[in-house]
Amino acid sequence: MKNLYLTLLLAVSTLIAGAQCTGNRYTKQIFSSVDLTSDVPYGSNYLYTGFNEDLFLDVYEPSGDTETNRPLIILEHGGSFIFGDKTAGDVVALSQDFAKMGYVCSSISYRLGISGFPFGIDSVGSTEAVVRAYHDMKAAIRFFWKDARENGNTYGIDTNNIFIGGSSAGGFAALHVAYLDEASEMPTYIDTTQLGLGGGLEGNSGNPGYPTDVKGVINLAGALKDTSWIKPGDLPTVSMHATNDGTVPYGTAEIAVSGIPIGLVVSGSSDIHNRLNDVGITNCFYSVDGTMHPVHNGSPEYYDTTVLYMRNFLASQVCGTALNCFATDGIVGVDEIDLKTQVKIYPNPASNRIYLDFARSSSETIDIEIVDILGNTVSSFSTVSSLPEIDISELSHGAYLVSCKGSNWMITKRFIKN
Repeated sequence: MKNLYLTLLLAVSTLIAGAQCTGNRYTKQIFSSVDLTSDVPYGSNYLYTGFNEDLFLDVYEPSGDTETNRPLIILEHGGSFIFGDKTAGDVVALSQDFAKMGYVCSSISYRLGISGFPFGIDSVGSTEAVVRAYHDMKAAIRFFWKDARENGNTYGIDTNNIFIGGSSAGGFAALHVAYLDEASEMPTYIDTTQLGLGGGLEGNSGNPGYPTDVKGVINLAGALKDTSWIKPGDLPTVSMHATNDGTVPYGTAEIAVSGIPIGLVVSGSSDIHNRLNDVGITNCFYSVDGTMHPVHNGSPEYYDTTVLYMRNFLASQVCGTALNCFATDGIVGVDEIDLKTQVKIYPNPASNRIYLDFARSSSETIDIEIVDILGNTVSSFSTVSSLPEIDISELSHGAYLVSCKGSNWMITKRFIKN
């Protein structure tokens, strides 16, 4: 009987998810603007200095949306646990972009500061900073659960589809919320009698008694203290990390805070995803050659690809569809033949115009469509020219796909707008 009940519950949940995922919701920016609610209080707790700090969050919602059961993304900013705030440019951009896809997004403040900064930072003080951010993120999760249960669900969220994430330090916090889930895993050198560090795994930052259940993790160049904490059945994760990141290790190594090694060894995204694969947990990993930290701040192209990976991962989790980490909305694949070497695009990157060289004399009509990395069509036209010129001066910076379709073939090329 129990198995029958679980089967029925899963079937109903899948039907609900399918209803929410119609009309390109969660895969394309179907909303043109976003509503922002700023400085919503969600808790408070003590800094390492002994002073109490109030905690606030911002909420981004799609303007004019009538859906009242929407997935929620909670993000923490980066800054080495020392700097930054919830209005950091990257978390704001991500919140706006995903709100336009139909998500509710929240960028949260958390307690900053490391004892001993700037010249006396050690592994203990740094780990304490992670614990504070970990506790604060849990309080933010509980805030939304409490609001949904007690206050009429102000933000119209689906508590079965809450995702957590962050950039750099924020990625640390999200990963630890996901995988540090047993009291025995908390480092023994953490003094839980110290103001601001008590409360066990849940902490004392606010909204006690409500769940901290989430569905998945977004890790933008964060790290985890111990990958053995990841066990079969744990949360799925999507990550982005540069191979030669000099701030947070790509693999397992000692971390530096503001360029100063602190004696704390952590495991970055590469080893996290090796572990996820080993124990059979769904994951996406965008690995980039380079030194960028975090990857999505490296250039418009990297930001766009980060959004693409996140979009594919999240939509799969929300809608129950098969996961293709680098799906491009089926742009490639309709009667496609291997003509890529016969079509050239130049200059690439470009600022004002590009040329498509089809290297053919046929007068066949070719339908051309330019699509941004989120699948939105930004330009479309037909041509019989074998060397069409395309004006891209009005496009935003970033990566684009050009789909070229003939009578029985289709080719997609990629270019970068500077």
